[in-house]
Amino acid sequence: MNRHGHPRGVFWLLSLIVFLGCALSSARAEDLSIITSYPPSFYEPFQRAFEARNPDVRVTIVQRNTGSASRFILEKPEIAADIFWASATDAFELLKRKGALRAIRPRQTGAPERILGYSVNDPDGFYLGFALSGYGLVYNAAYLAQYGLPVPQNWQDLLKPAYAGHIGITSPSRSGTTHLIVEALLQAYGWERGWALLSEIGGNLSTVTARSFGVASGVAQRRFGIGVTIDFLAKAPDVAGGENVFALTPDPIYVPANIAILSRARNGEAAERFVDFLFSAEGQGILLRPVIRRIPVRAELNAGLLPPESTGGLLAANGFDARLSAERYGIVNLIFDDYIIRRRAMLARLWARLREFEGQAPGDAARQSTLASVRRLLGTPPLSAGDVEKLANDLKGEWPRGIARTAAQQTVARDIRGVVEQNLARAESLLVTISTPPGRRW
Repeated sequence: MNRHGHPRGVFWLLSLIVFLGCALSSARAEDLSIITSYPPSFYEPFQRAFEARNPDVRVTIVQRNTGSASRFILEKPEIAADIFWASATDAFELLKRKGALRAIRPRQTGAPERILGYSVNDPDGFYLGFALSGYGLVYNAAYLAQYGLPVPQNWQDLLKPAYAGHIGITSPSRSGTTHLIVEALLQAYGWERGWALLSEIGGNLSTVTARSFGVASGVAQRRFGIGVTIDFLAKAPDVAGGENVFALTPDPIYVPANIAILSRARNGEAAERFVDFLFSAEGQGILLRPVIRRIPVRAELNAGLLPPESTGGLLAANGFDARLSAERYGIVNLIFDDYIIRRRAMLARLWARLREFEGQAPGDAARQSTLASVRRLLGTPPLSAGDVEKLANDLKGEWPRGIARTAAQQTVARDIRGVVEQNLARAESLLVTISTPPGRRW
């Protein structure tokens, strides 16, 4: 007992509580909160290595898909968050436009400003590319042999009638990586020609997977033979079967995975340290592990992993406009869903019929004109590039899933659906006139 009649144990207990409280408060002050779309198999090696080098920092991870993560950052400003770490450039552009990112100094890695036309870092200095990935085609050689199909070599090959019913893709509204390939094709080929290409590929689709990793998995399981995907998903070690072959097209696309520090970051110093670690030789080396399989941006680590600039590339001529991609993100996804995915069965039927007629004798001028009209109707997007440009920003920006649409959005969606239905119905009607024997009426 002390002189006040209280047990000494109580004094020491109170002291311990105060000490622990201070320690926990200090630990919380040094927490580093990262919002990421990457799975644990990706981020955990970085988390462990960084914490081992920085024992005064505890990393906490909030794992969400890219769209959900960007909305979480914008709609929950009261929740502590320091870093956004993901692949899709569009999400970073969206957050930059909303003022959710702060300027970040570039790290010296020896990487060029552009890889085959695609900027490695944000030209405005708000996010950095830390790894590179190539877009291309994944295929299952045994499946192709079973159906007597040649190995596809480029994007145009996917239009061939032989591949009808053998191609898989996921929706760009569900996958940031798929959205980037759709947008890259639109920018490389132009709005009208790009949608015509996507429509004809749509006519050859076997299925649309629910998630981006489902493409490589579906190929491995031989549910379909060819998939449009990105290298690290095609080569993932947990893909069933392990028979996948990934091939870049002769005009490859390489895009960076990115990291940014949020403008509301409470632990900016630790955030900068994490970015430093990510670009260090040790951090970049983690990217080469089989479970991750990304290409580092550090020049001494990616030697031989990237094609030379002389290869060219789909985006080499004009580059990739990330700002444009972000501005029309939602409307591109909406058109793809209504035009390509929901009309997949009808597109398959109409493209097959058109190709059948085009493979026959040319016939007279009227028949050729009708076939040209059908091809034009099947390949015309429901909105022109000019129409999209005129839309208000909130009508062509992100259209989050699960959130009620405004009256204006409902009107745009209804108009898109109406034009798609009208074009396809008109194309089908014209095909009927060709297949109807002379003198007979339906």
